[in-house]
Amino acid sequence: PARRDFYWLRSFIAGGVAGCCAKTTTAPLDRVKILLQAHNHHYKHLGVFSTLCAVPKKEGYLGLYKGNGAMMIRIFPYGAIQFMAFDQYKKVVIKKHLGISGHVHRLMAGSMAGITAVICTYPLDMVRVRLAFQVKGEHRYMGIIHAFKMIYTKEGGFRGFYRGLMPTVVGMAPYAGFSFFTFGTLKSIGLAQAPNLLGRPSLDNPDVLVLKTHVNLLCGGIAGAIAQTISYPLDVTRRRMQLGAVLPDSEKCLTMVQTLKYVYQQHGIRRGLYRGLSLNYLRCIPSQAVAFTTYELMKQFLHLN
Repeated sequence: PARRDFYWLRSFIAGGVAGCCAKTTTAPLDRVKILLQAHNHHYKHLGVFSTLCAVPKKEGYLGLYKGNGAMMIRIFPYGAIQFMAFDQYKKVVIKKHLGISGHVHRLMAGSMAGITAVICTYPLDMVRVRLAFQVKGEHRYMGIIHAFKMIYTKEGGFRGFYRGLMPTVVGMAPYAGFSFFTFGTLKSIGLAQAPNLLGRPSLDNPDVLVLKTHVNLLCGGIAGAIAQTISYPLDVTRRRMQLGAVLPDSEKCLTMVQTLKYVYQQHGIRRGLYRGLSLNYLRCIPSQAVAFTTYELMKQFLHLN
């Protein structure tokens, strides 16, 4: 019984560790993505690889990790809430027997888990983006606490922290939904079709089959890529809205629809709505792969199977 008691806590830790490992792996790509998505004037003429090379020259190697502190503070509870909520929502959805297949259970639980995690940790994401968008020598914010204070006092109290929440939630549903859905579906098909080739018994419960690590990485990566492509324009919209006060064209990006229209009219589809997508694959595929794999390993380590 004692082991049951702390189940949610262990699940929380497993999700948090998975999130932190995944994000630190890809932090430099994250920083570059924010600079490109919102057309930072120092780097706007550059492509992905030239920006990756230009940031260390201009701001030192730690420049690639700018905003990563705020990211870790956000991503631990975010990963934890998301993975934990996914397990809980899945139980609820299955209990209610909504007369739907297991795949749809995953899609619904994944979407709800993603939205829960986003709403809980959104202000930290806001602060992180503001810090990551700054370039050395032009600092508006001195650090995490200072950024919180500034946004609160200058941008209308708590509402200031939730700018861009709408596209995030709208984009989160397909993104989290499809990534859990694709991962879960690939996992169940893989274990059903080729258990000996792709699976091995779990370390903490030999009755439970789990995917081998490299297969896990592959499935997580595919899940990430599909989910990204579907929800990417909303990600660009969110960044624009979050950076609102910092960008020169902020009054044109007040609502989600306005922002989508503005980006499309100004920059088109490829250079606007999908700007930085190739980078996002580079970033997201290893990140999702590491997240799902770490989570599966942590689940065995903390006896959650």
